[in-house]
Amino acid sequence: MSEHLKTAREYHALIREALMNEWDPIGVKGIPDAADEYDSYVPQIHKLLIERKAPDAIFEYLWWLETEHMGLSGDRQATLAFAARLAELPKRVSPPG
Repeated sequence: MSEHLKTAREYHALIREALMNEWDPIGVKGIPDAADEYDSYVPQIHKLLIERKAPDAIFEYLWWLETEHMGLSGDRQATLAFAARLAELPKRVSPPG
């Protein structure tokens, strides 16, 4: 397996875990059948992270997901804080090569 693929998989696993355990706007954490509920959002968040986008860009995507895509009222402060934590993920991922 290439180092780039390994790094991408590491990012995806960390993002997936964070979305379910920290963000979880619809409250499905702990429901085994919903373990993949947020997986479709992982690639876009991964892209934002590897492009080193600022937390506000990550927030905008998450906020759109919550309020437009899911139709929820959202918790702006919680989403801002979560976006800031996500922006720190690259520090936890080992770079390829």
